[in-house]
Amino acid sequence: MCNAEVVLRLENINKVFDVGTPRANQVLYDVNEQLMAGELAAMMGPSGSGKSTLLNLMGLLDTPSSGELHIKGQATATLDDRGRTALRAQYIGFVFQFHHLIGAFNVLDNVLMPIMLRQGKPTASQLDYARYLLARVGLEHLQQRSAKALSGGQQQRVAIARALVSRPALLLADEPTGNLDSQTADEVFQLFEQFNAETGSATLIVTHDPRLSARCERVINLLDGRVVAA
Repeated sequence: MCNAEVVLRLENINKVFDVGTPRANQVLYDVNEQLMAGELAAMMGPSGSGKSTLLNLMGLLDTPSSGELHIKGQATATLDDRGRTALRAQYIGFVFQFHHLIGAFNVLDNVLMPIMLRQGKPTASQLDYARYLLARVGLEHLQQRSAKALSGGQQQRVAIARALVSRPALLLADEPTGNLDSQTADEVFQLFEQFNAETGSATLIVTHDPRLSARCERVINLLDGRVVAA
């Protein structure tokens, strides 16, 4: 991977909440990291270590208090909300800890949502790929079912397919197997591995499961808002 492209680069990232108030709370301290195309990495750390905050910054869902974050070589510190939204739609897939499906839509339309928001009607090949992803997570038989009629584990698998459907350059996953049984969790992790290998995405998975992190090429350890040695 020595010649791989840097997809995500963090330079001296700090995050402070409630700046300028007595409740000011610094959560991240001078984080410097990068993710390369084709890399499959895990992020681990105890509760309160800053994992979710850092993941939200990586996904352009929030902005750092100081420092610079580059996506595919583009600096993001000076982007407005519209610019961050456009960059996120172009390059980033996100699997949240909570699935955030649209209950009024069926399973297939939920998977296709990132494409429909970006371009309107999906192409035939995009539709085929969405159905392929649903098959990979074991839900091909439920593609016309309302999302609100699914179990929690099924909804999480739909959310994973949704994150992959745009073939993002950067895939971020926050405890993506936390609501799944061990067999389904293993199958879903295999899907991440296959997607990473097939597309050359930079993939980062937040997990508390040492069995899953052991299957990643690298583990980023966070402790009290700082990256520490493994």
